[in-house]
Amino acid sequence: MSTEMVLFFLLLLLFIIHFSPAACQMLPAYAHIEGEWHLLHRSIGISAMHMQLLKNNKVVIFDRTDFGPSNISLSGRRCRFDPNDRVLKKDCTAHSILYDIRTNGFRTLTVQTDTWCSSGALLPDGTLVQTGGYNDGDHVIRILVPCNGGNCDWVEFPRSLSRRRWYASNQILPDGRVIIVGGRAQFNYEFYPGHSPSSSKSFRLNFLRETKDGHENNLYPFLHLLPDGNLFVFANTRSIVFNYKRNQIVREFPAIPGADPRNYPSSGSSVLLPIDENAPVVPEIMICGGATRNAFELANRGVFQRACSTCGRLKITKEEPAWKIENMPMPRVMSDMLILPDGYVIIINGARSGTAGWEYAKNPVTRPLIYNPNGKAGVRFSIMAASSRPRLYHSTAVLLTDGRILVGGSNPHKYYNFTGVDYPTDLSLESFSPPYLSPVYDRLRPRIIRTYEIIRYKNAFSLTFTVQRFVKTSAVSVRIVAPSFNTHSFSMNQRMVVLKGARVSRVGPNVYRVAASGPSKPEIAPPGYYLLFLLHAGIPSSGMWVKIQ
Repeated sequence: MSTEMVLFFLLLLLFIIHFSPAACQMLPAYAHIEGEWHLLHRSIGISAMHMQLLKNNKVVIFDRTDFGPSNISLSGRRCRFDPNDRVLKKDCTAHSILYDIRTNGFRTLTVQTDTWCSSGALLPDGTLVQTGGYNDGDHVIRILVPCNGGNCDWVEFPRSLSRRRWYASNQILPDGRVIIVGGRAQFNYEFYPGHSPSSSKSFRLNFLRETKDGHENNLYPFLHLLPDGNLFVFANTRSIVFNYKRNQIVREFPAIPGADPRNYPSSGSSVLLPIDENAPVVPEIMICGGATRNAFELANRGVFQRACSTCGRLKITKEEPAWKIENMPMPRVMSDMLILPDGYVIIINGARSGTAGWEYAKNPVTRPLIYNPNGKAGVRFSIMAASSRPRLYHSTAVLLTDGRILVGGSNPHKYYNFTGVDYPTDLSLESFSPPYLSPVYDRLRPRIIRTYEIIRYKNAFSLTFTVQRFVKTSAVSVRIVAPSFNTHSFSMNQRMVVLKGARVSRVGPNVYRVAASGPSKPEIAPPGYYLLFLLHAGIPSSGMWVKIQ
């Protein structure tokens, strides 16, 4: 057979795979599309250590203030004065920016206290509450209210936290408060805001003391709000269900197999897999990657251990829950895990060997993985296109409104260092477009043209959408995704809920209406702003902001 004939039959096969109704139910298969990388900025002036998408389609990005000047001026804003700073007493450079998705522009913000290794969450009104940090920032609460003008900036409240919160984790709760858990040498938790004098102080959580290991591998504990209102807490290798209202451990699970710690500085990552309200809700946690035990101490001596390649999944409501382990195509430490609009999970950034910390990792992993939670065991991972930029210690990633992944950061040095090192400080910003954004799927891509801005619990609502080639009603679903606060390989407050219903009717040529119901209760989806996506034949629409209340 001639080369021309072979190419013809390959193209014909691809056409059949893309556009046959049967195949549409299998999409996205990701067998032959690896996604695309796009450089957005060679330098934003700071290293993206922390990221949060806001309801106005802007992303707040910041690093730290205790390592000297950044590469961008504050542009007339108030300089930072800190007589106790060991590097720079007066600093007129910015350590935070606000990036605009629509214009691809950014402007500086003013941070007066040190945000190094801090945490955050969005309040129900969309305000970012940001907690803790290092030195003069470790007891600080910072507030950033989204705005479309040029005047909004950080507002800081010193001495507002009851304890030092450095490497703590945050989780938004069903009542709209934020729980702040742990931190270095902090075996306790507290709430913001406090509704009474008794809730404005810290509460002991001995589980964090018990799981402290060697170099304190329970920093940035993994927190997930469960559908029953309790918290899943994972620290080092152990995990519990915790009733924060009663300060009581409800259940403890078997340790994750392998005895390798997964929290900072071992820095694996964790997600609560999508919650589907169309079926009995069975919450399932997934934890991937990390460093082997003693990797930090070995890296300090110049020995870089191979990172963990395992992922563990745990259905926590089973009578006898047990971790199910599978292997990624390559080992990874310091990767970020994000739930994509189609319900798949992307694993992005990180290294193959070593651990988190200054100069403690080697062999960057530049190819993301995409994981299909409902795929057949052994073939759930797809390997994506490689970035040209290593993203190691202090890199970040967040899901954007249009379905891209925003990626930035990587500064495995105590200061900005661009020369004479294996992995220079990276101040760039880039995006990764997963395969579902490929033009080959444009005919199947739904476009929302009308929906509710406010969705109430249990209440019916509808949205109208267009699509060039409609497959069938069962190929449509509606889901909401909570924007996460990302730092140090953990995306705090991240969750997806597939909403109940999705009844479709045709209202015109290529125009359809889908009816669905709001989340059943705040424990399933805490009040606040979410990105609503419509999925058709495995291909998601762009997201639209909705408020759940």
